[in-house]
Amino acid sequence: MTAFTCMAEARRQGVFSVLVADDQIFLSKQDGAIIAACPPAIAGLIELRGTGIVKHDHIAEAEMHFAILPASPTGENRLPADGETVVLAEGFELPVLRLLPNLPLPLAVLMAKAPEIGS
Repeated sequence: MTAFTCMAEARRQGVFSVLVADDQIFLSKQDGAIIAACPPAIAGLIELRGTGIVKHDHIAEAEMHFAILPASPTGENRLPADGETVVLAEGFELPVLRLLPNLPLPLAVLMAKAPEIGS
């Protein structure tokens, strides 16, 4: 639901947004960039929890710049470490942005931390 909320918020702001995939991606490297590609069986589909699976504008692949991971809602690690990264697989490492679950405006939080997201 966070991805859908971010895409809807981006569109309201006039920022391009489109789905690559929901729940599963294939990773590859092209010229040093990490590329996320959609498995054909789920192309253009996103689950809206409690509503069902719906069709959404999509592209087959896109470069990944960040890994969005959950922040701790209990207050431990209130301030994540600067320069945090995550290894997705051997040779696939990305900087981390943390989000609390169920934020009403998750894109605003992401753009505050990484303003380049909106450009």
